[in-house]
Amino acid sequence: MPRFLFALLLISSALAAATVDEAILATKKWDNQLYRHQVKPVWLDEDHFWYRVQTGPKSEEYVLIDAQKGTRQASPTRQGIGLPPHESLKASESKEKIHPSGNGSATTIVFHNRLSQPVHMFWIDAKGKHHDYKALAPGKTFRQNTFEDHVWLVKDDKGQPLTVVSARAEPLEVEIDAASRALTEAAPPKPKAGEVKSPNGQWSASVEHGRLILKEESTGKTLPVMTGGEPHPPFQGGITWAPDSSSLVVSCAENWVKRRISLLYSSPSDQVEPRRKEIDYPKPGDPLPKPVPVIVRLTANGCESKVVKTDLFSNPFIQTDRLDIRWAPDSREFYFDYNQRGHQLYRIIGVDAFTAASRTVVEETSTTFIDHTQKTWRHWLPKSGELLWMSERDGWCHLWLYDSGTGKVKRQVTKGEWVLRKVLHVDEEKGQVWFMAAGLRKGEDPYHQHLCRIQVDGSGFRQLTEGDGLHEIVWSPNKKYFVDSWSRADLPPVTELRRSEDGGLVCGLEVADAKALLATGWQMPERFVAKGRDGQTDIHGIIIRPSSFDPAKKYPVVEQIYAGPHSAFVPKSFGTLARQHRMAELGFIVVQADGIGTNHRGKKFHDVCWKNLKDAGFPDRIAWIKAAAQSRPWMDLQRVGIYGGSAGGQSAMRALLDHHDFYQAAVADCGCHDNRMDKIWWNEQWLGWPVDDSYKKNSNVEDAGKLQGQLLLIVGEVDDNVDPATTFQVVNALQKAGKSFEFMPIIGAGHGAAETPFGTRLQMNFLVKHLHP
Repeated sequence: MPRFLFALLLISSALAAATVDEAILATKKWDNQLYRHQVKPVWLDEDHFWYRVQTGPKSEEYVLIDAQKGTRQASPTRQGIGLPPHESLKASESKEKIHPSGNGSATTIVFHNRLSQPVHMFWIDAKGKHHDYKALAPGKTFRQNTFEDHVWLVKDDKGQPLTVVSARAEPLEVEIDAASRALTEAAPPKPKAGEVKSPNGQWSASVEHGRLILKEESTGKTLPVMTGGEPHPPFQGGITWAPDSSSLVVSCAENWVKRRISLLYSSPSDQVEPRRKEIDYPKPGDPLPKPVPVIVRLTANGCESKVVKTDLFSNPFIQTDRLDIRWAPDSREFYFDYNQRGHQLYRIIGVDAFTAASRTVVEETSTTFIDHTQKTWRHWLPKSGELLWMSERDGWCHLWLYDSGTGKVKRQVTKGEWVLRKVLHVDEEKGQVWFMAAGLRKGEDPYHQHLCRIQVDGSGFRQLTEGDGLHEIVWSPNKKYFVDSWSRADLPPVTELRRSEDGGLVCGLEVADAKALLATGWQMPERFVAKGRDGQTDIHGIIIRPSSFDPAKKYPVVEQIYAGPHSAFVPKSFGTLARQHRMAELGFIVVQADGIGTNHRGKKFHDVCWKNLKDAGFPDRIAWIKAAAQSRPWMDLQRVGIYGGSAGGQSAMRALLDHHDFYQAAVADCGCHDNRMDKIWWNEQWLGWPVDDSYKKNSNVEDAGKLQGQLLLIVGEVDDNVDPATTFQVVNALQKAGKSFEFMPIIGAGHGAAETPFGTRLQMNFLVKHLHP
């Protein structure tokens, strides 16, 4: 190679690397540049609360709200709104237990050691790990800058826990005194592992080596458990006592062998030799446990037991050998869920506690799938003997009311061509249900969620929020008011106080200030809607431009894809969207859309994914991108790339298998390239059971020979989410097919390897190399 060409290549490579570094650094400029966007109310009583809000880089404001009068009083200090200089807490008053930290705004926590012995301060991180920070001598004070919801543990000099405290939004001072030590000393003894006491305290039950042990607490005497009918498999546990302590239910099941996969740590930090780790990892088609409930009743002569016949629940999809049991308040019946393998039949089973006869309380069927992880919510109404049940049986996610005694539908509670997203509260006294719903108003993004209320009898439906955006709700203590924060991808948060009775506005609280963020060059996302493959269905997405955007230029288009059917993924609330903007800073137009086959748009929209994961909404995405480019000449559709991880990695590669006439380059990170190799629950949910040809038809491994375009495959060496072997298998298939591609395993990385520092640069450089002229 001529020397001058080699020099040019070096310069080009250096420029690309510098551009990537600049794009990564740009995200730092966007941090903490949004103000007045978070309101976390601290209620003083039902009608008054205060909060602290960041108003600038080094300024804040304290705000007191009188909800009765609808007034807002603000001051730069706590004293200015009538609060003491700082919040104080006696450590002995803390009721918290040890748990991982959350994260919030910057704050301060101060500990005062009033004991005659030293104490030790530990910070508990987000993974629950304890970090030793400080040994605090008697009479001394420890001041620490921290963040809201960070958890701090205090131990005495013998290592015994004294108290656990979470940092608050405002500075908090904690007094550690003699009462704190009493918390540890007075702690009740721990029950024996696996031992479950009856509600009346007279009995305890446990399972040991497959045998049920019943023990009378007052005498320590144990009772033999006799089983009527046919012999049952070993007891596994899951003991649930009846409310009146007359009986219990325990699960029995045959032992089954779980599939295990091996992960190889090639370069462990503590030794030269590689280390192998095995993890449980059931895959589609693997055997599963079939737990059966056994009723054990206490009698005058001891106890007796009956095994429930499995006629109504013979083939469950369940990954544990223990059933989740719920008793009726009168102890005459108990209930459990039955999700038939294949996810096309779902029941709530009721069992008579005396006869062991079973019945169907609720039954759902589908010719495609039942979204059992998200749309089988229920709420029992014991006073009326009714059951609220979530269902998509009319094509939309709604609530239905059942007579729990007869198993008959009494009425449909909510209805319409919109979806219920989440139930927040059921007021049994007033017969009201409070919930979030989407798709209520024509012309508004169908993914925007609004707070609504309805009577259990189906009357009195009311939408209680107004703004065109995604709403997030925080109740007052007695739910008399709610704080409503709403935003859009292109609208910073607006926060208001509203009355729960009618949704009426009490007063505005904050309107987020994004001027500092926009001054960095950060570009507001553009929302765009176009018709999908059928020419009728609206597809919603966002378009993101680089900070150096010039409408006179033409930019390559890069799509960020995730099309997992379990949800929808285009951002609906406001945020800096650092990942997408970071990519745009390389001189790309970054787009993201939710195609048909994703969730939360009704059953017909969702069902397109059934046995058809390779579709991934591509016909809709491509139509949407082409429609956007018609009025945006700066979008160059001769240079289109795509990137994604996990299911998005599977789809990113699929773009070059089935749609290489549109996409030229793809980065597939940790992709589940063959659904036979991936985790059982996700894949049987959408591709069904038993494993059939649909798994093969959706496999990137099987279709590897169709590859055209530039492909980069990335995988984490020790990914415990998607078996990393599936990426190696697609590499093998590409090599056998004689295809050119790039492959990079990230050593020591888990799932999401492309988001590691090395993986991030690799991904960005690859798209720059193949999409920029």
